This record gives sequence, structure tokens and C-alpha cells, in this order.
Amino acid sequence: MTRFLLRRLAVMLATVLVASLVVFTVLEVLPGDPAEVMLGVGAEPETVAALRHDLGLDRPAPERYLSWIAGMAIGDFGTSYTYGVPVSELILERAVVSLPLALLAILLSTAIAIPLGVTAAARRGSAVDAAVMGFAQIGVAVPNFWLGLLFIMLFAVTLRWLPAGGFAGWEAGPGPALASLTLPAVALALPQAAILARVTRSAVLETLGEDYVRTARAKGLTRQAALWRHAVRNALIPVVTIMGLQFSFLIAGTIIIESVFTLPGLGRLIFQAIAQRDLIVVKNVIVLLAISVIVVNFLVDLAYGALDPRLRSLVDDR
Repeated sequence: MTRFLLRRLAVMLATVLVASLVVFTVLEVLPGDPAEVMLGVGAEPETVAALRHDLGLDRPAPERYLSWIAGMAIGDFGTSYTYGVPVSELILERAVVSLPLALLAILLSTAIAIPLGVTAAARRGSAVDAAVMGFAQIGVAVPNFWLGLLFIMLFAVTLRWLPAGGFAGWEAGPGPALASLTLPAVALALPQAAILARVTRSAVLETLGEDYVRTARAKGLTRQAALWRHAVRNALIPVVTIMGLQFSFLIAGTIIIESVFTLPGLGRLIFQAIAQRDLIVVKNVIVLLAISVIVVNFLVDLAYGALDPRLRSLVDDR
């Protein structure tokens, strides 16, 4: 198990370094000078050059990359060109909106999808199965931003049950804050739940046909017991794989949903920073989001080992 963890950690660290290099390189080759954007089109060249020097933009790219990575390693993300405050402060302010939103969406999609997928598999060919697959088909086809607009019209404007947008802040209490995040989380969760329900159904159907499930039934286990004790557990590996992949889609979806619901999260911060050419904010936020996806994939790998000990043995034997 120790070798398994060390190998996965080494792969994760290498992936983070490659991701940071790609992000830095892409932002370097993009047209536009942050100093010129900050000072405006009528700024004197000497003033622009002085600002570039103050921001460190006149140093060689490799030197700036190494300085950036070294700063990130100790928690120093630099200072925002636009806001004039440490980038770490900006990220923390916005993360308290985006992280709970992503967590709520994941919990909702899992809570909806797995029971639906298992139920559809257990009642294959029935009306329940057809209804679940119909929901999944619609959920996959409908984009989350359209769902967000629909929820605003129905639950905020017509019924007035929940706020249409904005974030009440955690200082107002968990109730108002969670109320602000409910509609965006549901809009994010439903399309993901549709995909996950289809995968869960297929995985459970496959395991239901395995010999060990038939053996369990032959030994007197009830259908429900064989389903939940053997079929569902062994069907979780592809389900966990999809959940890990969905996290990256949730990150991308959060950027759009935060704009629809005017939430002050990381997605809107990236959007504003790109428009203002605040590259130091852009590259730090993108790399942190990439790290969060890499960490989730690392946790998925650990889950593989927990669900199927044979995978740990294969890695340890190499």
C-alpha cells in the first residue's frame, strides 16, 4: 500500500508541474500587455515600461516561471494587477462560494443518480426503468445554464421560494447562504446525475450477470441482499471513475453557473481577470483548479484500491 501511495503521489506532483508549465506558457503567448491594459491606450511608453518593471514582467520567462512556482509552494501567489491585493486573499474570498457549490452539486448528483441507477437495473424493462432512462436522456441533453435560467423563472420569480441570484454570505448564517446556493447546485447536479444514473445502471446490470451473484442467490441470499451486498459494491469502480471525471466538468460548469446566478465565486473571478488581463490571477486560479482535479483523481485511485484490493496488489508487485 505504501508503494501504491508513493507512486500515485509522484505522478500527481509531476502532473501538477506539467499543468503549471502549460498554463504559464499559454498565457505568455497570448497577445496583450497587462501593463498597457492597466494604464490605458493613451499611456506613455516610459510609464508602461516602468509599470512592467514594477510588476516583474520585463524579466526572462524562465525566471518568472521559477519565481512563480517557488512562491506558490510557500503560499505566496503574488499581487493582483487589478485589485492591488494578494491573489491568495482574492482566491480565499471566492473559494468560500465555489467550493460549497461544487460540493453540494456532487452530493446532490450522487444522491440522485445511484439510487435511480440501481433501481432501474433491478427493474430492468419495467416502467420504472423506462422512466429513469427517460430522465437520464433529458438530463444529458439539457445544458445546465438553461436549467439555471428555468429555475430562476420558476422558483425565484414565480414562486419566490429562493433567491434569483447573488450570495448572502456565510456571515448571514448557513440558512441564507445555502438558500443562495441551492438553485445553482441543482442546476449543476441534474445533468451530472443523468450521466451517473446511466453508468450506474449499466454497471449494476453487468455485475448482476456475474457468477458470484448467481452463487450468492443459490446459497439463499434474497434478491435485494445479493443486489446491494455484491452487485452494487462491485459496480462502484466505473461509477467512481465517472464521478472523478465529472469533477472537472463541474469546475467548468461552475464558471457558467456563477455568471447566471451572479455568484462571486472563482468562476466569475477568472472571467473578470481574463477581461482585465490580470494574468497573475488567471494563472494562479487555473492551476489551483487543475490541482483540485488532480487531487480528486488521486482520491479516485485510492478508492479503486479500497474497492478492489487486487489493484493494490498489482501495483505493489511491479
